[in-house]
Amino acid sequence: MRIGELAARAGTTTRALRYYEARGLLPARRDGNGHRTYDEADLRLLDQIRTLRDFGFELEETRPFVECLRSGHPEGDSCPASLAVYRRKLDELDALIGQLSAVRETVAGQLRRAESARDTLAAEALVPGGPEPGCELGGLSR
Repeated sequence: MRIGELAARAGTTTRALRYYEARGLLPARRDGNGHRTYDEADLRLLDQIRTLRDFGFELEETRPFVECLRSGHPEGDSCPASLAVYRRKLDELDALIGQLSAVRETVAGQLRRAESARDTLAAEALVPGGPEPGCELGGLSR
C-alpha cells in the first residue's frame, strides 16, 4: 500500500509517517517508481506506536517495542528492552502520582482553611456590628 492509504488506515498523517521513517521507526521501502510502499506489518508497527503514545510514552520510548515487532515477535512488549521501558514508565508514573497526591493535599488544606474562614466571617456577620458578608467575586464588601 502507498503512504496515503497507510496514513488513512492508521488514523494519522503522511507527514507523521515521513517523520517516523526519518526517525528509523518505520521502514523506508520504495517501489520501482520511487513511491513508498508499506504492508500490514507496518500498520501493526503504527498501531503499537499510537497505543504507546496514547498512554503517554515519548516517541523514542516506542523504539524497543517497534524493534521487537520488527524482529518477528508476535507482541511488541515481549522483548526485554520493552519490559525495561515499561518499568521505567511505571517508576515515572509512581513519582507523578506522589507529586499529584502532595498537591492534592495542599489544595484540600487550602479549601478547608478557606471554608473555615468563610464560616467564621458568616457567623460574625450575624452578630450586631460584625463584618458584612464577603462578595462571591472575591474581596469583602466595604
